[in-house]
Amino acid sequence: MKASLILENGMVFEGRAFGYLEEAVGEVVFNTGMTGYQEVLTDPSYYGQIVTMTYPLVGNYGVNLEDGESEAPKVKGFIVREACDYPNNFRCEMKLNDYLKNHKIVGLEGIDTRALTKILRNNGTMKGIITLETLSEDYVKNKLDSFTNKEAVKSVTTKESYTIQGKGKHVAIMDFGIKENIIRSFKARGCKLTVFPATAKAEEVLKVNPDTIFLSNGPGDPEDLPEAIENIKKLIGKKPIVGICLGHQLLALALGGKTSKLKFGHRGWNHPVKDLEENRVYITSHNHGYYVSQVPEEVEVTHVSMNDNTVEGMRHKTLPIFSVQFHPEACPGPKDVDKIFDKFLAV
Repeated sequence: MKASLILENGMVFEGRAFGYLEEAVGEVVFNTGMTGYQEVLTDPSYYGQIVTMTYPLVGNYGVNLEDGESEAPKVKGFIVREACDYPNNFRCEMKLNDYLKNHKIVGLEGIDTRALTKILRNNGTMKGIITLETLSEDYVKNKLDSFTNKEAVKSVTTKESYTIQGKGKHVAIMDFGIKENIIRSFKARGCKLTVFPATAKAEEVLKVNPDTIFLSNGPGDPEDLPEAIENIKKLIGKKPIVGICLGHQLLALALGGKTSKLKFGHRGWNHPVKDLEENRVYITSHNHGYYVSQVPEEVEVTHVSMNDNTVEGMRHKTLPIFSVQFHPEACPGPKDVDKIFDKFLAV
């Protein structure tokens, strides 16, 4: 069925719809990964976004029931150059088309995804609408103007706290939209985990007397979470604190730093990051649209992006606080920096 993507700057890309055949509105972003589309679809950090894959063929190894980073897809829409109709892999349990249809996610194929990516790269991410109909300019404008992603974290965080038993260190996790492989990475190290909703108060977290407090990844603008920032302020100095991605940004704000929006974000698993402490470069997995633009006082930078020199890691000079912007848990992506979890537990 014919469908089109309409960007807020008025540009239109015509293609074919697949998956769930219904209109979708979201922030249009691009991902440069060559594999891992299932993990992209289910990563809570993509909540509210229409994701464009730059790799031309997607769906070629199908979808399975094991590789999700959450219980269901979180994207608003999915754009590919070509959606494979005949996947071939021994782990394949369903086609991409059927997976999207079952979870009511619209897909768009047959457009020039490289051209779309260049537009987003040059002009910045922008809102867009995938539609199967001819829409008036007023309708499109109203739809795009009314779209907001400010409640994203509330939509993806756990509704109630829960505990995963382990014999190692006790880690209290603030869930802003945590990926499953972060939990797996802590479990692999024998940790006991107590996972709290994003709205949990500092007193609730401290009550379980954890060895370490972990601030998770998640979607949206960190400045949209003032309550979480205030709670983190109350935790500083009480227990070791570590974080990834959104957690890294929230920690920076709580310590007095600043965050800003990137022009088109970092999304993919081919991003070089330099570890300044080890003087080594690692290839890392990224998924963020915001970054720490001003490092707090008493904090030193530990990692930087080799692409644009943005802050990718920081450590407090006197307190047990350490965080990174990239995703050491990967999935998808290289496992080059998996040892970051050992550093988290040693803080």
